[in-house]
Amino acid sequence: MQRGQQWIEQLLTLLRIETSVTTQEQEDSFWLTIDEKNLTPEQIEILTGPNGQVLDAIQYLLNTTLNIAQPTDVQASYTIELNQYRVRREAVLREMVAKAVQTVQETGEASEMKGLSSAERRQVHNLLKDYEDLESFSRGQEPDRRLVVHRRETV
Repeated sequence: MQRGQQWIEQLLTLLRIETSVTTQEQEDSFWLTIDEKNLTPEQIEILTGPNGQVLDAIQYLLNTTLNIAQPTDVQASYTIELNQYRVRREAVLREMVAKAVQTVQETGEASEMKGLSSAERRQVHNLLKDYEDLESFSRGQEPDRRLVVHRRETV
């Protein structure tokens, strides 16, 4: 957790953004929260990017950099939070999942979810694991990759 905090603080220093980073251990990852109190709205917008793309890219670089050449049993998962973006986005994803589940269960037809980052698709796959009658997969190529929810085939 400390390595992740140091990494993100060093990046922010290089970007000449003066703020602090707090850490919290979650069930399956370390959350690194960038304190937005001293940031301008423009700095928050730049660090988040359109649809969270910059925040996702920083998070990807952090995870890749700190886990490279590490044995699997010591690799860690880091989530970067800024201005409650991840919390708000998770609520939106849960709503999207609920609508897709309802559509598939009511109509029996597959439902496609568009506009998700790879991290969000992974999150949705995990949310859908609770539904034994449904399964999901991704299809297409970036930037038009989609997550598909459909009824599980019974044998």
